[in-house]
Amino acid sequence: MQDIIGKEIKAISTAIIDDYDKGRHIDKLDVFNQPDTKVIYELIHELTRVAFPGYVKDNNYRIYDIRQNMAMVIEDIAFRLNKQIAIAMRYGMKLDEETLAATREESQRITLEFLRRIPQIREFLATDVEALFDGDPAAESADEIIFAYPGLYAVAIFRFAHELYKLNVPVIPRIMTELAHSKTGIDINPGATIGKYFMIDHGTGIVIGETTQIGEHVKLYQGVTLGALSTSGGRKLFNKKRHPTIEDYVTIYSGASILGGDTVIGRGSLIGGNVFLTHSVPPETRVSVKNQELRYKHGSEEI
Repeated sequence: MQDIIGKEIKAISTAIIDDYDKGRHIDKLDVFNQPDTKVIYELIHELTRVAFPGYVKDNNYRIYDIRQNMAMVIEDIAFRLNKQIAIAMRYGMKLDEETLAATREESQRITLEFLRRIPQIREFLATDVEALFDGDPAAESADEIIFAYPGLYAVAIFRFAHELYKLNVPVIPRIMTELAHSKTGIDINPGATIGKYFMIDHGTGIVIGETTQIGEHVKLYQGVTLGALSTSGGRKLFNKKRHPTIEDYVTIYSGASILGGDTVIGRGSLIGGNVFLTHSVPPETRVSVKNQELRYKHGSEEI
């Protein structure tokens, strides 16, 4: 049999490698001077252990004193997160000794400040568990929610990522929330603001944009989009309020889309399934789609 690949592969490889010299974003070859997604995913697992210490086991730590165990985990998070933050901060910068020293110092400051905020993050997560348990009659216990509910998992990762976002850490918060997105189908941008007692039921297909503001005691069901009215402005919209504001005690049912930075859903409102909103709704308002006309056919005969 003729070896066709052997004759051609060297020339093809050379052509592909030469294509890396065009100076585009996709042509970057430095794989070491950037955040490591594998390490960040491992850090998420460790942060989940810190958030829910009695629910996440790691066989690497065979110590029966859970408090001593968690102290080791927190130290490991500090060491590895600091390194990833420093790399992310230097990304794309011209490196010299002064820059390296400045980013090392700043990354340590950010790491310590982030770790100091973990008790507050856990306070919010405790209310999220409570909201899910109170709001879902199918939940048999809080333990079941912590072990198994994708909504809580996505929100937990978001709450950690959001604090890093507020501390102006580049890239890493988005990597974190995109891991949750890939595992749960729930897409929460780390820039969104979400209050206590937040409930996501089922969750698949939920999208929450970067400038979304959500109050307390809000419930979202699957397929909800809190998005931008238009992104045709591209980079000109950077740092603009593009996504809606959802006030306290609002429930939004499956398939609803609420769009626009000026759109405010007033306190205590209920948004029904498949509603499409681009305008504000006053407090205590029920919004629903009027019954759609359904057509039934049996063979060629309309019933």
